[in-house]
Amino acid sequence: MSSSTLRTLTTPKRALFTCFLLTIGIGYIMALLYLFLVDFDPHQKMGMNASEGISMKYGGQQGKTRLEAALRGSMSDRLDPGDKQEIIQWIRGGATANGYEKVKPNFEKNCMACHSAKSGLPVPPLTSFEEVRKVTQIDTGASLSQLARVSHVHLFGIGIIFLLTGAIFALSGVSEKLRLVIIILPYVTIWADIGAWWITKYQPVFAYVVLIGGGFMGLALALQILISLWEMWFKNVKLIPADVQRET
Repeated sequence: MSSSTLRTLTTPKRALFTCFLLTIGIGYIMALLYLFLVDFDPHQKMGMNASEGISMKYGGQQGKTRLEAALRGSMSDRLDPGDKQEIIQWIRGGATANGYEKVKPNFEKNCMACHSAKSGLPVPPLTSFEEVRKVTQIDTGASLSQLARVSHVHLFGIGIIFLLTGAIFALSGVSEKLRLVIIILPYVTIWADIGAWWITKYQPVFAYVVLIGGGFMGLALALQILISLWEMWFKNVKLIPADVQRET
C-alpha cells in the first residue's frame, strides 16, 4: 500500500495545511518585526551592533545603570548637555533622595511628558523619586526567574509549532535524509538559542550563538513551509491544452 504524500492529499486537506502554514509563516514574520522594534532598533540607536545588544539584554551593562545607559544612548539628544551631566553625576553619587530634589526639574522638563503613566507609552515612568530609583540600579540584565519564564514558554510554544509543521513536511517527497535534517534542525537550533540566553548572561561571546541559532531556526521553518506549499500545489502540475480539454 502506497503511503500518502502532500501531492496525493485531498484538496480539503491541502487547503487546511496551506492555511495553517501561511498563518505560521506570517506569525513568524510578525515576531521578527517585534524583535527588531523592541530589541535591535533601540540598541542600534545606542550605537550597538546585534551581538552587543543581545549581550546587554541578557547580561546587562556591568557598572552602568539603565538610566545612564539611556542618557548616553537612545535619549542622549533629548536633554541639554548640562541637564544630562547633572543627572549622571547624581546617579554616580548614589542617586540619593536628597540629591533628587536638585535634578527633579531636569526630569520634569525633559522626561515626564513621555515617561509617565498618562502618556500610555511602553516606557518606565519617571515622575517620582521611587520610580526614578528603579532605573538607577546597576543593570544586571535578565534575572534567572525571567530567563526561566521566557525559556519554558518558548520551548513549549515553538516545540508544538515545529511538531505540526514538521508533521506536514514529513509527507513531502524529498529524500528521507534531507527530511530528517530539516525536521530535526529547528529543535537543535532552539535548544542552542535558548541555552545561549543563559550562558550569555555570564559570557557575552555566546550572543553570537543566539544569532546563529535564531537564523538557522528561521531557515528551517522557511524550508518546511515553502517545500510543503510547493509540493501541495505546484509540483508536477501539468497544464492540459485547451483543445485536449474540449476533446475530453
